[in-house]
Amino acid sequence: MSHFMSQLPCFRPAVLSMAVLFGLTACGGDKPSSAQTDATQTDTNAQATTEQAITINNASEPESLDPHVAKGVQEANVIRQFSEGLLTTDNDGNLVAGMAQNWESADNKVWTFSLRDAKWSNGDPVTAHDFVYSFQRLVDPKTGSSYASYLEDAKVVNASEIILGNKPTDALGVRAIDDKTLEITLSEAVPYLPDMMIHTSVQPVHKATVEAHGDKWTNPKNIVVNGAYKPTEWIVNEKIVLEKNPSYHDHANVKLDKLTMLPIPQATTDVQRYQAGEIDITASELPSEQFASLKQTLGDEVKSAPTLCTYYYELNVDNAPFNDIKVRRALNLATDRELIAKKVMGQGQVPAYQFTPPAVKGGLKYTPEWQSWDRAKRLEEAKKLLGEAGYNESNPLTFKLLYDTNESHKKIAVAMASLWKESLGVNVELVNEEWKSYLETRRLGKYQMVRARWCGDYNESSTFLNLMKSNNTNNWSAYKSAEYDAIMASSLQAGLSDEERVKIYHQAESLLDKDEVHIDIFYYTNARLIKPYVQGYSNKDPLDQWQAKYWSVVK
Repeated sequence: MSHFMSQLPCFRPAVLSMAVLFGLTACGGDKPSSAQTDATQTDTNAQATTEQAITINNASEPESLDPHVAKGVQEANVIRQFSEGLLTTDNDGNLVAGMAQNWESADNKVWTFSLRDAKWSNGDPVTAHDFVYSFQRLVDPKTGSSYASYLEDAKVVNASEIILGNKPTDALGVRAIDDKTLEITLSEAVPYLPDMMIHTSVQPVHKATVEAHGDKWTNPKNIVVNGAYKPTEWIVNEKIVLEKNPSYHDHANVKLDKLTMLPIPQATTDVQRYQAGEIDITASELPSEQFASLKQTLGDEVKSAPTLCTYYYELNVDNAPFNDIKVRRALNLATDRELIAKKVMGQGQVPAYQFTPPAVKGGLKYTPEWQSWDRAKRLEEAKKLLGEAGYNESNPLTFKLLYDTNESHKKIAVAMASLWKESLGVNVELVNEEWKSYLETRRLGKYQMVRARWCGDYNESSTFLNLMKSNNTNNWSAYKSAEYDAIMASSLQAGLSDEERVKIYHQAESLLDKDEVHIDIFYYTNARLIKPYVQGYSNKDPLDQWQAKYWSVVK
């Protein structure tokens, strides 16, 4: 829009009121007519009362808006707008108070959180009992949460036994000392526990509403929330509308009245609707073939920054052909990460040689031996390994690669299949599924190779490395290693410095490389188009956990 506006300065953005548009007259003349004077006054009034509403593309239809059931980034993007946990982040991603106004621990094992005065959208007070109920619901086997092990990774007392069904949920190491004081007891010292409390899976739900409506509690007609916004409309595969929650504790500082989130998976369509003025903020992936021209024509409307997300191919190590480590290693060696990151994507993505993005807080840099090999040596070793695994020209390696509906995912899959075919003679059948079906297929392990992305739930290496532990409920690859589990357990030894912990994480990355668990391809860049009248948007948060409550519309 800014390019169009620079040529036609007397026009106003289309989102202004119709009264303003009808009042506009042709440009020219030194002395304004009475009509022009009236239009100018009308325009001034309109600017003072600009509708505080933004439309953003969220890239896919959410599978669930239940914080304890949701699995993906798209779901978290919506939940984060209407739900607030013990802690949250500011506009740049820094840790700040949420429902808890302060927190403390003398030994990093027993943590006390003092809650602020806050209300649910129905007027009920938010209490420590809400968090006890919600944490217990998260680990309850009846909930079936993919994030149940999040509290196990946090070392909350008895979380493991409850998940296995060996103890009741009320044995969880979380209790309400009183209405405004929550105590969390851990089995081991976890110095970064407050960082973990920003995630959507540990945000509270309203017990009476959940029990009254069951699976339908997230329906806009039923939902009760404690965040800055409240869902008021949800039309499946069309839009989710959230409106300002007057009961939110910081309601007075929330400027945006309404947020509309769209589920458009195609990046080209996303850009087209942005250019047509139907979308104010695109999803975080722009079409690679349009990126350079968008930068040239739209300038500062293109916002790009690195983010703590890894794009990788997950391998089902329980089933053929990827139960053979030689096959896994051959494909890993033959993957041209530089080509995918710089040519296929081309928006600042960085080739990945470890699972954890090196930009994570504290830094983590593992360099596999084969990273220094040139492509010829990598391919020579890959061919040798495939031959030893029994694959050759007369018996080529053949498998299915699953990806979810998205132009970038398809483009990468086509490129990868072509590269493997050309270099190793491998036959790859590409399988595309819509987001919800794709998630279910992955969860059930009904795949050979699948497109995957893991974004940090908090800014610390464990948010990536915990995923590959044998009992992690988000580990759908079937990888299990007692050695790996022991390494990760040792990262929580008492008295460890941050530097010592990073050395342990280095060991974990080394073992993942040795076991060829999955194929890391690149680290994401958050690339969006933002209308110039959107104020407050920041891309400084490496977790990209944006919150619309920090935005406004200014014209």
